[in-house]
Amino acid sequence: MSIEIVTIVVYLLLMLVIGIVVQRMNKNVSDYFRNGCRGQWWLVGASAFMTMFSAWTFTGAAGVAFTAGWSAMIIFVANFIGFMLNFLFLAPWFRQLRATTAPEVLLARFGFTTQQFYAWASIPTGLFYASLHLYGLSIFSSSVFGLPINAVIIGVGLVVLVYATTGGSWAVMSSDFLQFLILMPMTLLLAFLSLKACGGVDGFFELVKQKQLTTEFQMINSPQQFGGAKFSLFWAIAISLQLILGANTLNSAPRYFAVKDGREARKAALLAGIMMLLGSVIWFIPPMVGRLLFEQEINAVDITTPAEAAYAITSMKLLPVGMTGLMVVAMFSATMSSMDSGLNRNAAIFTKDIYPAWCRFRGTKPLDDKALLRLGQAYSLVMGVVIICLASYFANVTTDGIFVIMNNIGALLGLPLATPTLLAIFIKRVPWWSAIFSACCALCVSAYSLSVEVPMLFHVKVFTILGVGWTAFLLTIPFWSTSTQAYRDQVSAFFKRMYTPVDFEKEIGQANDSSQLRIVGMFAIIIGLLIHLLLFVPNSLADRMGISFVGLTLLGIGLLMVWAGGRINRRNAQTISRASNDSDEASDSSHA
Repeated sequence: MSIEIVTIVVYLLLMLVIGIVVQRMNKNVSDYFRNGCRGQWWLVGASAFMTMFSAWTFTGAAGVAFTAGWSAMIIFVANFIGFMLNFLFLAPWFRQLRATTAPEVLLARFGFTTQQFYAWASIPTGLFYASLHLYGLSIFSSSVFGLPINAVIIGVGLVVLVYATTGGSWAVMSSDFLQFLILMPMTLLLAFLSLKACGGVDGFFELVKQKQLTTEFQMINSPQQFGGAKFSLFWAIAISLQLILGANTLNSAPRYFAVKDGREARKAALLAGIMMLLGSVIWFIPPMVGRLLFEQEINAVDITTPAEAAYAITSMKLLPVGMTGLMVVAMFSATMSSMDSGLNRNAAIFTKDIYPAWCRFRGTKPLDDKALLRLGQAYSLVMGVVIICLASYFANVTTDGIFVIMNNIGALLGLPLATPTLLAIFIKRVPWWSAIFSACCALCVSAYSLSVEVPMLFHVKVFTILGVGWTAFLLTIPFWSTSTQAYRDQVSAFFKRMYTPVDFEKEIGQANDSSQLRIVGMFAIIIGLLIHLLLFVPNSLADRMGISFVGLTLLGIGLLMVWAGGRINRRNAQTISRASNDSDEASDSSHA
């Protein structure tokens, strides 16, 4: 077990180094919160992909796969569809909003009051999500190592705090990409080993028949199969609507603010979508195999919902010695990407939306750019402590599984706020108060569902919240006639801005593609080489080949990135040289 601990410690130290190295790229608030709008598609796309899930995928969602088999795929296929809608048209629109935060977008669309409503509402929602991601990681780690949940929460939470606070958006996205490079080959390897343990694909389906799980493992189940009509057709429609709509609102636009232009935003969405589809297939094989081969060991785990330890136990049983620590690293990766992105976005909302409004209310002058950057870092620090405390609360008080908690927060808090910000993209003629009215009506449904003695079924909550929220928004359309001319001009300017392509050279200036490729590529090479040190741990030849597969994936991609970065440098140098020669020739001609 000591080699597993060493693997985790080395990885966490490397994450801290990333934050320190990329800190020099933060020259202003725009750099800190949105990469100065210079992020390349592969960097932003990997980050968008990573922030859509966390260790919750390998605890809460894995628990669904353990219990209901292929039903878990519905969640991630819905995420794939959401990203594909981004790819088709919304991702370029979102980038072309030219903003830093979602409330800033709502300021341009609806005005100051709506901006402040969403700014204040977004902070608790983001904190809840981040704390649940951290709680999910604590479940996974305590299952593998037997570590106290609170110790894991505090340790990992502090690491995320340090590197997200020092490095800002550059650190967040750089680490997200590296974590993406670790996660995908690791989970692919475990899926392969899981099927191998069953005797291949045919052996897997044969075991399902032998265990009489064919009915439970089907994708769509009857409402009576599981409590609360979970994993039924209505449940599948409800959770798909929640996820697809949630990925295509003005609230989700910030995931593309850091990219260079609309074309790069489209490619980023495509990358995230493809990876989500691939993940939906390979992530849920191990917990299903856990049900087939290790059911007793999993049910013996001392946590609220033992099924949520299925991925962790299967990893311990099947991965080579030394690789379990790397799988925990992959879980750290997924969780940290969700937490640090949440921290960064919340800090951006505070410094760009709430703090200026506070200064305006007090009649004081806002801080300058550098001081504002320090304020954002201080805010990240405070919110990180709050996230750690909330995660500890969930770990020690709640009796529900993390899957249930996450879905309820998404339905009761996230969906009411998201509904009007989706419709606002397509319905232009509504008054300034339409989004607030719609959100408040939907939140009333959420409050009612919490007050009733008999809990509302999940799909009933989702359908009711959507129905009430959409109806309330549509009912405000006739009041467009009461809008002032100033507001109408503001709305027209908003849509014109959203449809106008970004001219990167004129609006942003010089790119730093080469620096991104070389810095991230060098870290990928370092991680790939460190993984190869695990070849010295006693293992079979087959296990060593699995280790080498993961290490070579990072090493190969890292070398390719460094080469690409050097190529851009050489091309730029040639362009400068040609321009200099042309200038000299023109000068000689004028003298002649």
